Amino acid sequence: MALIEEYMVVADHFVVNSAVTELIEGMLVKLNAAGEVIKADGSALLIPPYTPERCIGVCGDTKSTTQSGLPTTNVAHIGAVPVHNDFVNRVSDSFDETKASGRVTVYHGGGKFLTNQYVVAPTTPWAVGRPLYVSALATFTTDASSSAQIVATCTQVPDDVESGVPGIDIRGSLTLGHYIEFKLEI
Repeated sequence: MALIEEYMVVADHFVVNSAVTELIEGMLVKLNAAGEVIKADGSALLIPPYTPERCIGVCGDTKSTTQSGLPTTNVAHIGAVPVHNDFVNRVSDSFDETKASGRVTVYHGGGKFLTNQYVVAPTTPWAVGRPLYVSALATFTTDASSSAQIVATCTQVPDDVESGVPGIDIRGSLTLGHYIEFKLEI
């Protein structure tokens, strides 16, 4: 699980560009000239008028060809001395949740989310209230130099997220891994 939806305003769907092979839920996305979803990378267009890209939202599905496409932070932390175990939530279509429809869920218009798709050690340290931008890898970053577009505001710095397993999860004993919490502003 790379994205946890707490509150959302708009959950939309768009066609995924067929050339995209790795798109992990929680990554930031944009539209290409054909109106298809591709990864956002914070870049400016290389043709005049050199306008910055427009990220349209947060991806709500995973498109991958293998489990290796999943983030390395997608691990379960179990026990007082954490044991790290990789896990995959949905594998019905060989790690491609877009396979049947060719479409991907995109959250936009606001909301509050948690994700593990972020730059772990950005140049500008993580802090509550800091604006978030698109990194070159389509993840969240605090570095303003990576993009001109503010996509969210940090509402919680990277921290463990409890698993929510009733009767078992005692603060810190079982977590989903490190996540940031953000208020979406696109």
